[in-house]
Amino acid sequence: MKSKLLILMLLAGSSMFAATRFSFGIGIGAPVYGPRYGYVAAPPPVAPVYYGVRPLAPGPGYTWVNGYYYPVGSRYSWRAGYWARPAFAGARWYGPRYYGGRYYHGYWGRR
Repeated sequence: MKSKLLILMLLAGSSMFAATRFSFGIGIGAPVYGPRYGYVAAPPPVAPVYYGVRPLAPGPGYTWVNGYYYPVGSRYSWRAGYWARPAFAGARWYGPRYYGGRYYHGYWGRR
């Protein structure tokens, strides 16, 4: 028991004298593009505007999710609007967006 306590004290005491370290990095090259990394080459095209073509809700408690473009490799693909049940009670759909050279996926969040 005394030897374990002595070893613990030595380890704890030696950490007090550990030197602080400083480092920095430099990135060389272009950013990696793709939905996994959040970067896309260009902003998505302007979303088409449809008037009066929203289908009827399949039942109570559904929320309409507007259509949006999403990145597939180095291009965009269109996802048409659809009815969906919120992920949890009181959830609100926040659509995807492109900002500052990055694509942010849509998500269900609190109101």
